[in-house]
Amino acid sequence: MTRPIDFYFDFISPYAYLAATKIDVLAAKHGRDVDWHPFLMGVTVMQVMGLKPIMETPLKSDYALIDRPRMARLMNVPLTIPEIDGLNSVAASRTYYWIREKNPELAKEFARRVFNRLWVQGRDITDVDAVSEEVDTLGVDTKELRAALEDDRVKGLLRGAVEAAVERKVFGSPFFIIDDEPIWGADRFWMVEHWLKHGNWDPAPE
Repeated sequence: MTRPIDFYFDFISPYAYLAATKIDVLAAKHGRDVDWHPFLMGVTVMQVMGLKPIMETPLKSDYALIDRPRMARLMNVPLTIPEIDGLNSVAASRTYYWIREKNPELAKEFARRVFNRLWVQGRDITDVDAVSEEVDTLGVDTKELRAALEDDRVKGLLRGAVEAAVERKVFGSPFFIIDDEPIWGADRFWMVEHWLKHGNWDPAPE
C-alpha cells in the first residue's frame, strides 16, 4: 500500500494556505492520502535555524509582497493579506491536534477553516475566541476546547509535533515528505507531481 504524503505547515504562512488548497486533490489523483502536520516556524526558522521571518528580512520581504498575490492568481485561489500584529498559530495548532485525536478528518476540516479565516477573510486566528468560532461551526464543544487548551497534555501534543518535524528536518512551510523525499515550497508542486507519477527524479519522458 502506498504511503500517505506528509504535509507540514504553519497556519501563518500564506504559501502553506496556497498548498492546502491543492495538495489533497493532487494526492487523490495518484491514489494517495495526505497527513496534515501543523508546526511552528517560530521554532524551526527562528530558534533552530536562527533566521528572521520573511517579512522582517530586507529584500526578501519586498519580493514576497510581489510573489504571494501572483502565486494565488496562478493557482486560481483567493488571497487576502491581513495586517495583524502579534499573529501566531499556537492555539489553532493545539486545537488541530486535540481534534485529531478523536477525528482526523474533522481536524483537517478545522485546518481548512483556519486557513480560510486568515487568508481569505483576513481575520485573526491567534486567540482562543477566534479558534472557538471555527470549532463551533464544526459542532465541537467550545467549553471542552477551552479546557483542553489549558491542559499540559494537549500542549504537549503540539510540542511533540514540532519536535518530530525538526527530527525530520522540516524547516519551511509548506513542506512535503513523500516516500522519504523532502520537498519544500508551494512552488514545488511540479516536483511533488513528478514523484507521484514516476517515483524517481529522472526527466519525464517526452
